[in-house]
Amino acid sequence: MAGAIASRMSFSSLKRKQPSLQLCLLFLLLQVKWKGKDLFDLVCRTLGLRETWFFGLQYTIKDTVAWLKMDKKVLDHDVPTEEPVTFHFLAKFYPENAEEELVQEITQHLFFLQVKKQILDEKIYCPPEASVLLASYAVQAKYGDYDPNVHKRGFLAQEELLPKRVINLYQMTPEMWEERITAWYAEHRGRARDEAEMEYLKIAQDLEMYGVNYFAIRNKKGTELLLGVDALGLHIYDPDNRLTPKISFPWNEIRNISYSDKEFTIKPLDKKIDVFKFNSSKLRVNKLILQLCIGNHDLFMRRRKADSLEVQQMKAQAREEKARKQMERQRLAREKQMREEAERTRDELERRLMQLKEEATMANEALMRSEETADLLAEKAQITEEEAKLLAQKAAEAEQEMQRIKATAIRTEEEKRLMEQKVLEAEMLALKMAEESERRAKEADQLKQDLQEARESERRAKQKLLEITSKSSYTQSVNSSTTALPTDLPSFNLISESLSFDFKDTDMKRLSMEIEKEKVEYMEKSKHLQEQLNELKTEIEALKLKERETALDILHNENTSRGNSKHNTIKKVSEGSSLYLA
Repeated sequence: MAGAIASRMSFSSLKRKQPSLQLCLLFLLLQVKWKGKDLFDLVCRTLGLRETWFFGLQYTIKDTVAWLKMDKKVLDHDVPTEEPVTFHFLAKFYPENAEEELVQEITQHLFFLQVKKQILDEKIYCPPEASVLLASYAVQAKYGDYDPNVHKRGFLAQEELLPKRVINLYQMTPEMWEERITAWYAEHRGRARDEAEMEYLKIAQDLEMYGVNYFAIRNKKGTELLLGVDALGLHIYDPDNRLTPKISFPWNEIRNISYSDKEFTIKPLDKKIDVFKFNSSKLRVNKLILQLCIGNHDLFMRRRKADSLEVQQMKAQAREEKARKQMERQRLAREKQMREEAERTRDELERRLMQLKEEATMANEALMRSEETADLLAEKAQITEEEAKLLAQKAAEAEQEMQRIKATAIRTEEEKRLMEQKVLEAEMLALKMAEESERRAKEADQLKQDLQEARESERRAKQKLLEITSKSSYTQSVNSSTTALPTDLPSFNLISESLSFDFKDTDMKRLSMEIEKEKVEYMEKSKHLQEQLNELKTEIEALKLKERETALDILHNENTSRGNSKHNTIKKVSEGSSLYLA
């Protein structure tokens, strides 16, 4: 490693199986004199990260985790000799309250990815119902708002969202898990990626193992214990119970921490309480513990003081950026709503136009049928009229024949009788002819009446078609003007005026009031959230396989039944520490 060393920065906190989120940057240390701070600052500048005090560069040496020291040369560290040397850019210290302390969006995103990975790797215990809720926020952060037309059944099949322990604990298919995750995912509509990730962290930070670094230790009697170091203080655990500490030392109650070789000493602020001593397995472990203690204690005291000028500026910029994004989201929401309304109006007009076209087609067909019927009736009436004229002509001829026969003298009786018979036959024929003529005349009158009615129907059909044609032309004009509506929607000039902000004192006061209002709303929502978690727990309880419960599952259930949470447990334990040590 003379002259230069190639160091691969592996951001292992980022989500696995997603190359787009796996940042593997290759830095070449051109100067042998580079210190850890030089390399660390280079990474932070590359990421655009300003809240650097939470993070560090981690490496592994002889199965032990170590962190790159800022004031020490990189080559002077006890790093592995093989090349390239891998450093993991990770969160070294965790906030007590993520929403209040994490200012930059990139900081929130890095914490979200790291905590999510720790939960999936089961380094942080998470109960099943909370795992489903956290998975729904992770889906919201990745996919945005739920759309049933886009996010169809099976769209989460390739996603790693739940710890394997949770999946194996219940007799549930992947489809059943997806259905429950999607049900909550649909309720997160309107949350941006950063908001969904922050909701994830706000839930995760209440988990008992969140932000705790565990170390195997032995007390003076040789009893094996676990030491936990986190943002609140030092905690002593049984090896089989990483959820509930036996003893806790809050940072504000510790006077001194030191180590000599493998022996570590914690001196409480109250001199009446005995000094707590323990032994670790390696000297390197004691150095790591002391590093974490110093860093967490500094941040603990820093939180309880006024923010530095740098943090105040960052928070002000974050508030301005949040307000700008909120206004931009509101503008986009208004445009989207107007565009949707215009599309609905256009669809309604198109539907109405289609309906009018169908009515016009039906009326046109009815008109054609009426015209055909009228033509047939007119033809039939003409034929009937001609038949009636022909019958009348024959009747007249029969009447003339009868008159001629009467005028002819019949000499003999036989001729007279025959003549009378012919006259009678002629009269009967004339009577029949007259009746047939009268019947045909009535039929002709009826056909004329039917023809008149058909023509009246034809006139009404033409009038209705004219009305429908008028409506169609009006609808098309309205539709053309409505379709053009989205083009005329109000918009903001993103290049010049719409992105300039002048935050006055009144604006900041109003923003502060809105933030307070959001806090009150969040407290109200938390109760509803707990009810939802309990409902899900009750729903899937019948599918649980009791024989697959882990020791942490059993301990968590016991703590829940007693009403114990992370914070009140630490408070109770810290209050009883003096009695325990005595």
